[in-house]
Amino acid sequence: MSLYMENRSQLDIIALFLFIVITSLGIASVYSATMNDTIFSLFDGRSGKQLVWFGISLFLGIIIFLLNANFFELFSFYIFGICMLLLLLVLIIGVDINGARSWIKLGSFSIQPSEFGKYGTALVVSSLISAIDFSFNKRSDLIRVILVLLIPMGLIILQGDTGSALVFLSFIIVFYLEGLTPTVLVLGIASIIIFIVTLIYGSLYLSIALLILFLIFYGFTYSEKRFFWPSVSFLFLAIIFSLCVQFIFENVLQEHQQKRIQVTLNLIEDNQGAGYNVNQSKIAIGSGRLYGKGFLNGSHTKGNFIPEQETDFIFCTIGEEGGWVMSSITIILYLSFVLRLFYLSSRAKKKFKRIFISSLASIILFHVVVNIGMAIGLMPVIGIPLPLISYGGSSVLGFGIFIFTALKLDATRDQDLESVLS
Repeated sequence: MSLYMENRSQLDIIALFLFIVITSLGIASVYSATMNDTIFSLFDGRSGKQLVWFGISLFLGIIIFLLNANFFELFSFYIFGICMLLLLLVLIIGVDINGARSWIKLGSFSIQPSEFGKYGTALVVSSLISAIDFSFNKRSDLIRVILVLLIPMGLIILQGDTGSALVFLSFIIVFYLEGLTPTVLVLGIASIIIFIVTLIYGSLYLSIALLILFLIFYGFTYSEKRFFWPSVSFLFLAIIFSLCVQFIFENVLQEHQQKRIQVTLNLIEDNQGAGYNVNQSKIAIGSGRLYGKGFLNGSHTKGNFIPEQETDFIFCTIGEEGGWVMSSITIILYLSFVLRLFYLSSRAKKKFKRIFISSLASIILFHVVVNIGMAIGLMPVIGIPLPLISYGGSSVLGFGIFIFTALKLDATRDQDLESVLS
């Protein structure tokens, strides 16, 4: 079996550079957020652990580049199976941290299998969609890819980690790029809007507004009979969904999730409870102004005003100490990285490679938008880390493996498909 590196591999230096810069920024930010009277060195405490995990990621990256690129497609279902077994194992022997049983304790270290579940799921999704006879128009094919997403999402929800489960929704972007009808994406966005508007104004006002919009729309398109029944169907489903929103909100979401959504939508003010973290985060970011207070000089950061600052709210450390300038640079780095990954995806000659790399780009984009949105109060707090910057060995290692696999697949894009069996 030939599983070793092919002769012609071209590593994308730009993507690798962005990965290293973002991760280095993360190590520095974790150091600043956790430095105290007992931790003086970058190599101590949580920043030291973050540096170790980064080093392990680089080491595994070398191993990944020694493998044949076809290895990942050939063993995609096996890797996915291992990841799902780890998610099951968490439910049995996992430890509770911050109200979620998402971790497996290994001595002084803990691993979070959900971080690796995204990698395994991306491999299987890429394998399924790249099959010769696959089509989103075939119900059986669509059901299979949806089931692949529902398995890890269900296991993670059972762990009490709804935020990590929601990350798998980012695969909808990949499905859309690979031919899924835009109707599904539009209906998903419409459902979110209806959910939010109903919570703010109530189902009665929303129903009236939808009816008025329908009459206006039908008035402009009355000659186009083909729009009538789809519009009526959408109106009917929208009103039904709106009437169910309050029940879903009160009976499906947990109490702390309800409060976080209410705080985000300004339905309640709870600066000492559910809204405390977000309120302090906004104060910290705002106090940084244009250029920030300087590295290690953040008063909110040093005063421990923000719980979980080195994890979910690491962006407020960047905002306070680096100001608008450093916050903007961080966003530009992420945007450049995501766009570069989508570019790598677009130039892949093999469908499996294209789908896998675009899956990585979509997941990172989802993480960044939601995490920064949480830090500035535009998104409810759902516990999603900032990729490569938030403290967390599992997150750094999981994304590291994900990224190096994508770089390996891109590096071999010009090679003819070869069997891993010699």
